[in-house]
Amino acid sequence: MSFEIPQEIEDYLTVLDDFIEAEIKPIEQRDDNIRFFDHRRENSRTDWDNDGLPSKEWEDLLDEMRKTADAAGHFRFALPEEFGGKDGSNLAMARIREHLAHKGLGLHNDLQNENSIVGNLVQPLMVRDFGTEKQKLEFIPAMLRGEMKWCFGLTEEHHGSDATWMDTTAVPETRDGVDGWLINGNKMWTTGLHVATHVMTFARHRGKDGDAQGIGCFLVPVDAEGFEIGEYMWTFNMPTDHPKCSLTNVWIPADAVLGDLDMGLACAQHFVHENRIRQAASSLGAAQYCIDEAVRYAGERKPFGKPLAINQGIQFPLVELHTEAAMLRQLIYATAAKMDTMPKPDVAKYLSAQVSMCNYRANRLCCDAADRAMQVHGGMGYSRHKPFEHIYRHHRRYRITEGAEEIQMRKIGGDMFGFLNRKKK
Repeated sequence: MSFEIPQEIEDYLTVLDDFIEAEIKPIEQRDDNIRFFDHRRENSRTDWDNDGLPSKEWEDLLDEMRKTADAAGHFRFALPEEFGGKDGSNLAMARIREHLAHKGLGLHNDLQNENSIVGNLVQPLMVRDFGTEKQKLEFIPAMLRGEMKWCFGLTEEHHGSDATWMDTTAVPETRDGVDGWLINGNKMWTTGLHVATHVMTFARHRGKDGDAQGIGCFLVPVDAEGFEIGEYMWTFNMPTDHPKCSLTNVWIPADAVLGDLDMGLACAQHFVHENRIRQAASSLGAAQYCIDEAVRYAGERKPFGKPLAINQGIQFPLVELHTEAAMLRQLIYATAAKMDTMPKPDVAKYLSAQVSMCNYRANRLCCDAADRAMQVHGGMGYSRHKPFEHIYRHHRRYRITEGAEEIQMRKIGGDMFGFLNRKKK
């Protein structure tokens, strides 16, 4: 099977580059907005006196970028035409994400908070695939206008990768003649909750710990009585928009459920493979950026009168990283291309292990490449006047949050040793 990048995708990269130069770079350079990307970036982005949340100026800038990209027809690229998109394929999205990350830090693509001129828009597709007709008509237009924003409530204070074990429960309760659910529990790492309108709250309503069934996806408004935002967790990578939250006798109507009541985890898994292959491509692009910058600097820097690049102690670590990037690139492209040939259920059955290979190795590669770039650049590499520390801090989280690499390795092992009982296709 060929996985060469089609020419129309490469041509679209040129269109994106021209758009960045014509419309995004001027915004980035205006009014000292470059402070969000140079050595002042962490301080400029963070409201230190407001729980470490993103500063208003930073989020306003990102909103302007998204609206500019949407008006130009780029932001919804991955969405179906029915939502104003271009039906972007997995292969196209992988190539685009790699390309934009390879350009380095900038307003065009800042993955610290998943913002890009080409959006990774998951929620409208979730509603399309799992929502009722009423939910589709009500939710999707509001989401695309930015009026409805959901965050993800699966992880809990005492439960992370063990998603079928959770403390949050939902029990039926009728109020004023309206059937509904009474929810109690807690969630953690509910990213974006400071601007969200709803939390996709996964809660057990029947069965026992460890059962995949009996968990529903309940749409809880953040202004519901009994819902409370707790501590914002300060992380390796600031600013933070990752709070804890608690639900104490929160009541929602029965129609505020997304998808099959018993199979709510299907919503959680809905976009996992698409998201992981795209995120792998972003990590690859950022890794290649670090490698290229280290190679360039090694040719320019001349301690003791000779370029750093003549030293094999400089060359060989970069050779290894560059080689791994080249191999990963082919695996990512091949996997993304194959994903485009089969329906989503078959991707989960037959390609899940390959997607995990791409993701966990790319995330690790990016951390290794950023670390090596710091080392090659010496003291300046360690400073915030170079972007490597930022790239390292951001992509380090993906070795945990995008499905911990140990979980992904377990999935690969299960496929290798036949523990998953799946037939090869």
